[in-house]
Amino acid sequence: MPEELKPSDPPVSFESLGLIPQLIEACTKLGFTTPSDIQAASIPQALEGRDIIGLAQTGSGKTAAFALPILQRLFASPQPLYACVLAPTRELAFQISEQFEALGSTIGVRCAVVVGGMDMMSQAIALSKKPHVVICTPGRLIDHLENTKGFNLKQLKYLVMDEADRLLDLDFGAEIEKLLKVIPRERNTFLFSATMTSKVEKLQRASLVNPVKVEVATKYSTVATLLQYYVFFPFKHKECYLTYLLNELAGQTCIVFTLTCASTQKLALMLRNLGFDAVCLHGQMSQPKRLGALTKFKSGGRSILIATDVASRGLDIAGVDAVINYDVPQSSKDYIHRVGRTARAGRAGKSVTLVTQYDVEWFQRIEHSMGRKLDEYPALGKDRAAVLLLQERVAEATRFAHMQLKEELANAKAGGVGKRKRSGGVGEDAAEKDDEESVAGRLVRGNNKAPRGGGGSRGGGRGGRGGRK
Repeated sequence: MPEELKPSDPPVSFESLGLIPQLIEACTKLGFTTPSDIQAASIPQALEGRDIIGLAQTGSGKTAAFALPILQRLFASPQPLYACVLAPTRELAFQISEQFEALGSTIGVRCAVVVGGMDMMSQAIALSKKPHVVICTPGRLIDHLENTKGFNLKQLKYLVMDEADRLLDLDFGAEIEKLLKVIPRERNTFLFSATMTSKVEKLQRASLVNPVKVEVATKYSTVATLLQYYVFFPFKHKECYLTYLLNELAGQTCIVFTLTCASTQKLALMLRNLGFDAVCLHGQMSQPKRLGALTKFKSGGRSILIATDVASRGLDIAGVDAVINYDVPQSSKDYIHRVGRTARAGRAGKSVTLVTQYDVEWFQRIEHSMGRKLDEYPALGKDRAAVLLLQERVAEATRFAHMQLKEELANAKAGGVGKRKRSGGVGEDAAEKDDEESVAGRLVRGNNKAPRGGGGSRGGGRGGRGGRK
C-alpha cells in the first residue's frame, strides 16, 4: 500500500520547496507566487526521488506539481528523452507541452508532442532531434516505438500519467502494457488525477515502487469557488432552456457538454442560426480542426464551445465563466471533470446541469457520490413562461440545423467536395468555416419566404428550401 501524505500549511514560497533559482524565475514570470497545496505536498517528495500518486481538484496546479521536479532533475543531469508524459486526449497533450516549455524556458528544455491525427513523419523528425520531454497519447507513442527507426525510451528516467485513472482503464490497457515492457524498471513514476482510482490492481499496472500518496482532495470534490446548480424541465423543451440560459449568460464564456458528436454538431448549428457565436469540438473532427476550434475559443474569438467529453479532462482555458451540462454525464467522475473547466486557479465559476424526466436517476447518483444536493438555478425563478416564448424561434433554428446536417451527410456520401463547401454543413468544413453570417441570413430568408407556401407544412418546407438557394 502506498504511504499516504496529507498536506499541512503550504510553505510560503517555492524556495522553501527546494527549487533552483532558474525555475523560481520561470514561475514568477508565469505569475505563480506561492505553491498550491498539491505542489507544496508533492514537489519535495518528488525531488527526493519518490514515486507519487497525486490526487487534487481540477485547476489546482497538478501539471506544475510534476513538471517542476522533473525539470530540476533534468537540469542537474541533462540527457535526451529524459521524461515521457502520457495524456488521454490530444488537446491535453498539447497543453502539457506548453506548460513544460513555459516552466523550462529559463533552462532551455525541448519538448515533442506525439499524438494521433497528425503527420507521423514530422513527429519522427521531431523525435530524431532528441527532445528532453516527450508528451504523447499512448497509441501514437507505441506506433513510433514500433515503426520509427532509432527511437526508443531505454534511457527514460520519468514516466508521468496525467489523468491516470483514465489511462489505467482497460481502454488503454494494451498500449500501457507494451510501453511498460520497453522502458527501464529503474525509473520514477508519477500518477496524477482529480478522480484517482483506489483499485490496487489498477495502480499495480503502473509498476510503482514504494509510492507516496499525496491527497489534497477527496475522491469526488469540487473547489469552493464553484457554484453548482440544476434546472429540471420536460425533455421536449431542452433546446429552449439551453437557449434561455445562454441568453442569461450573454457576454460570458461558456462550455456546453453533450454526450454524442451528433448532438454537438446539431447544437452548434442551432445556436449559430440563433445568432450565438458557438464553435464545436468533438472526436470525429480532424486534429487540426480540433486545435483550430479550441484556439478560437481560447483567444476569445468565440464565447461558446459545444463539446463532447473530449474537452472535459485537464484542459485549462483561462476565464471560462460557466459550464452547462446539456446532457447529464454518465458518471460522477465525468461530472467532476466537466465542471472543473471553470472556477480554476482560485477564480469563481458556475455550472448548470439540465435535468429532464429521463435523467433523474443519473443526476441523483452524481449527488450521492458528491455527498450533497445541488440547488435549483435561481435566475429562472418565475421566468419559466419566458423560456417557452423562445419555442418557435428555437424550433425553426433546430429545423434548419437538421436540414444542414442532412445536406452535409448527402454531400459526403455523394463525394461532392465542391457542394460540401457551398453548403456550409457541419462536418470538418463547417467547423473550420464557422460561417454564422450565412447561416443567419439563410434563416432570415427562409422565414421571409415561408408565408408564400400557404401556411401548410409543405409550403413552409418549400420556403425553407428557397431560402437556402
